[in-house]
Amino acid sequence: MAAQPQISGAARKQLKTKEQVPLWRHVKQEWKLYSFLVIPVLYFLIFKYAPMLGNIIAFRKYRGGPNILGTEWVGFTYFEMFMKDPTFWRAFFNDLTLSVSYLVVKFPLTLLFALLLNEIRRLKWKKFVQTVSYLPHFISMVIVAGMIKEILSLNGPVNSLLATLGLEKIAFISLPEWFTPIYVTSGVWQGLGWGTILYLAAMTSIDPALYEAAKMDGANRMRLARHVTIPGILPTVMVLLILDIGSILSSNFEKILLLYNPLTYESADVVSTYVYRMGITGGNFSYATAVGLFEGIIGLILVTTANAVSKRTTKSSLW
Repeated sequence: MAAQPQISGAARKQLKTKEQVPLWRHVKQEWKLYSFLVIPVLYFLIFKYAPMLGNIIAFRKYRGGPNILGTEWVGFTYFEMFMKDPTFWRAFFNDLTLSVSYLVVKFPLTLLFALLLNEIRRLKWKKFVQTVSYLPHFISMVIVAGMIKEILSLNGPVNSLLATLGLEKIAFISLPEWFTPIYVTSGVWQGLGWGTILYLAAMTSIDPALYEAAKMDGANRMRLARHVTIPGILPTVMVLLILDIGSILSSNFEKILLLYNPLTYESADVVSTYVYRMGITGGNFSYATAVGLFEGIIGLILVTTANAVSKRTTKSSLW
């Protein structure tokens, strides 16, 4: 029989240490690295997990006062109330319409813009285009909403152009049918450049040898993008798509709140603004909590389903 390889005592001890080091000892040894986790963990505990305890008032009657967890158990009463409320369902379907419209337009445009940026060979020109496209993301939403209202007002540049062309002026901000195009267009303008960052970062990890091999086979730029770049960033694309699907019922609350008005409730009122009106403005906190909890459950179902479909079809997923 062949002799078994001998392992020295030091090597055996080192191997055992790597395999069976307790967590507390590893934290003690690398406490400087673990200290970077303190602030993020505290942030999530205080601002994300602790407030979840307040969801209990969706099942209890809350009237204000020192008892922040409600005074009387009412079960699913508030859920039954909003299920029968046509205003809630209008807000629900408006939320779906705005989010799906924005996702359908923004997602492919962001990917296409990232592919076009990747094709720019002059570094200075590429940085200039990136900088210009990133800037709208850093503009305050209040300023963006003000710009939109001024541009689309009856005396704004858009209506002035229509009047010059002999067309009738349009009260864009007051017409429900124009809210979705305004919301989607302004969102794409503000987030197009910023949304390319992760795509461009993923493109840098693609092996350059793949491009060289494809070029030797006669591939042009379109074929390089189709057969090398897109497959190389597909995991990133799917992860971002899953996250976007999970937030379908989370339209941009700040923008909608700043842009909508009673005349556009028909198409602009969404679940988040409905919760704001019922809870903060109307003082019906238990009812608003029930609606918000329902919205969160729907988001959880969507992201879980999208993750399962992505994992089965593309082998890429969040977990």
